[in-house]
Amino acid sequence: MAPTKLYPRTALALLTALNLLNYIDRSVLFAVQDLVKAEFHRSDAAFGLLTSVFFIFYMCAAPFMGPLSLRFSRKRVIVAGALVWSVATLLTAVTRNFDELLIRHTLVGIGEASFVILSPTFIADMFPVEKRGRVMGVFYLAIPVGTALGYLLGGFLGPTHGWRAPFYVAAAPGVLLALLLLLLPEPPLGQFDAPESKAPERDTLKSLTRNPAFLTATLGMAAMTFALGGLQVWMPTFLHRARGYSLLDANILFGMSTIVNGLVASLAGGWISDWLLRRTKSAHYLVSAVSLGLGIPAMCVALFATGRPMVVGIFVAEFLLLLNTGPLNAAVIDSVGPHVRAAALAANIFIFHLLGDVPSATLIGYMSDKYSLQLAFLGPVAAIALSSAILFYGMRFAPAVRAGEEPAAPQLT
Repeated sequence: MAPTKLYPRTALALLTALNLLNYIDRSVLFAVQDLVKAEFHRSDAAFGLLTSVFFIFYMCAAPFMGPLSLRFSRKRVIVAGALVWSVATLLTAVTRNFDELLIRHTLVGIGEASFVILSPTFIADMFPVEKRGRVMGVFYLAIPVGTALGYLLGGFLGPTHGWRAPFYVAAAPGVLLALLLLLLPEPPLGQFDAPESKAPERDTLKSLTRNPAFLTATLGMAAMTFALGGLQVWMPTFLHRARGYSLLDANILFGMSTIVNGLVASLAGGWISDWLLRRTKSAHYLVSAVSLGLGIPAMCVALFATGRPMVVGIFVAEFLLLLNTGPLNAAVIDSVGPHVRAAALAANIFIFHLLGDVPSATLIGYMSDKYSLQLAFLGPVAAIALSSAILFYGMRFAPAVRAGEEPAAPQLT
């Protein structure tokens, strides 16, 4: 029994660690934007466009990952993508102008697409359905924690060692973890999914456009991502410019808030929604909708108060926004069958980035140039309200859940 239990937990830990490095690499730029701007002399809108271009290439690569995983196995495609983005991170050493930084970002986006698309399907096939809220909370806590560590690394290393130095931190460990992934067995596809999840209305590409559970979870995630993505890009800059914090202090404040809330809220949200799942099939949607709705007043305090109330508002708002991490991703995964899951996640990622953080970073930068960064943050507040409303509506479409069994350790392939 010990090896059976050890396999999925070890695999989850390894994938989560690699996901952590993935998001450290993404957010380092946000921490050192003003340092890069001082060297390359570009506008806020241009730096918002830099993030948008990253996600455009990321989205365009995503649809190819499902077919590739069928031909070469999920594990091999994940490893190849992780190696691409890790090596591209090292290219920052030779980045000497804004256009080269843009090219570096496109390569990282293409490499990350395979990992982000296929790793959740890998994890879903290692754990029973009733545990997915928790395990997705563990895997996706890498988003806020990795993002926060990127802020801290950038805040500490950028001013003293130059803005390129923090990018190197995630590169070498990323290569090592990617190679360790080759030692993982490939779990059987859909081994814990109920038979009804494999019916044509949930397990074919054609069914995605007529699956309201998938569509509402995806659109709710898109609106949430518009808000959270924009805030992650611009909040340290807001604290530095509008509230008088030093670049280091701004990144420490927002970074520590994101680390603490990422760990606590991501895990708590998954546990709460799994517990509620015994009582209502709509638990994942409910936890996400309520947490986002409660985050609206906290967000207003964070943006328009000063001093201690502002700090409290930032912590509370981040906690409530990140509480939906595990539940909302579990809702997307459970809304479709195992054979279409990789394609569904590719479609999900394409939609929520296209409507979410692709436009938000650029729009907030444009509004900042035209008006102020504080007024530009009104867009994310409205997006949070929209996300909550969509997910409340989506509760009625949540699929029924059937309890699974403990996973068996598959053979190494």
